[in-house]
Amino acid sequence: MQSKQDRLVEEYVRSHSRSQQLHEQAVRLFPADGATHAARVLNPFRPYITHAKGSRKWDVDGNEYIDYVMGHGTLILGHSHPAVVEALEKQVAKGILYGDNHELEIEWASLIQQMMPVAERIEFCTAGQEANMMAIWLSRIFTGRRKVLRFDENFHGWGEELVRKDLPGVLAENVDVIPFNNLEAVQEALATREYAILMTEGGGAHMAGQVPISDELLYALPDLTKTYGTVWLIDEVVTGFRDAPGGWQSLKGVKPDLTTIGKCVGGGLPVGAVLGRADIMEALSPTAPAEKRISHSGTWNANAPVAAAGVAACRVYLDGAPHEAARTQGNYFRQKANEAFKARGIKGRLYGRTILHLYFGPIDFEPEDVSMAPTHDVRKITDPTFGPVRDRLVLHLLQRGVDLLTAIGSAYFVMASVHTKADIDKTMETFVAALDAMLAEGSIPDALLGG
Repeated sequence: MQSKQDRLVEEYVRSHSRSQQLHEQAVRLFPADGATHAARVLNPFRPYITHAKGSRKWDVDGNEYIDYVMGHGTLILGHSHPAVVEALEKQVAKGILYGDNHELEIEWASLIQQMMPVAERIEFCTAGQEANMMAIWLSRIFTGRRKVLRFDENFHGWGEELVRKDLPGVLAENVDVIPFNNLEAVQEALATREYAILMTEGGGAHMAGQVPISDELLYALPDLTKTYGTVWLIDEVVTGFRDAPGGWQSLKGVKPDLTTIGKCVGGGLPVGAVLGRADIMEALSPTAPAEKRISHSGTWNANAPVAAAGVAACRVYLDGAPHEAARTQGNYFRQKANEAFKARGIKGRLYGRTILHLYFGPIDFEPEDVSMAPTHDVRKITDPTFGPVRDRLVLHLLQRGVDLLTAIGSAYFVMASVHTKADIDKTMETFVAALDAMLAEGSIPDALLGG
């Protein structure tokens, strides 16, 4: 007898037959189960998209989705924003890669500087993790130290000094990783005066704070790093121009020595940048002493089409209206989804600002701060036990026309300014239908019931 769980997969495959064919081709080309990004792996497969507009996208089988992937967090303005599309069309006709300086890069940097006071100087590159690697290099030259201090669970890219040290093939002898939200561990490490840089993910670990940073730790870091001569970096590759025009740091009222940005600052095109104090960034000057000089190459640094898209997007960001719109709909959806969890006695919650984190596990308390998880225990937040429940919900939602961002053991609803109340209401209908289907098929374990 076929189980209800098997029927869901069968229905999904039947309604995504062309995507299945493309997936079968892809597994013969790409080693990560046919995916070109670890977050695009899903059993049996994710849909293959043909086009997107606003809050929607469509796949090769003609299925329509309300999109909460939003370019892995990049698209705070939604898909194909008219200002960005127009800027790109005009620029591509003028030229793609000048290999020289141009006015757009100055306008772009000036807009960034206007919104983020940390940006005394700006250095463009092509990705957020590249910016983080540059920040490490700058901090080493500035401090004369070699070591890097990072927090457990915080993500800064896949470069050797940015990933978990215990991963196969990683050699990062100058990197130390300490427990997250442990102020005593930070004080003890920094007091050794060995560290060039302390790296902190904006909002907390994993996509703007699946594991939120505590205020106790955050507000202690400026004085601690200054006292012990360590450069403090806030990695706002995800949160920059998503949480507010001034980034997450502006919401919290802190100012680091360096900040890295990416994603939203390019309006949907690939970019990264280091922002920071002029004295730290001085190593990039051609007049710096040879022993303290960085020669930064990069064929696509601030290339004209990306700069044009970035300028167009940043102009829209200036008044903060897109961020307020995304927060408003995020607040509405989070409230309704959590009411649905509670009404069904399911131990699950959504939390976050413009990126809503999906949590299944023990509910230790109901937080007043919407960005906080319902537990302080990192082990519960990252517990892989309920990963299959998340994946099951993702598949139910996909089959019903709602697409959300997934990663290993995690799932996120990424909000954009173009999501409307009608989008959220439709998503809630789908969300409730998916939860009820999971209850009926028995795919929510007893450990998650009664909460």
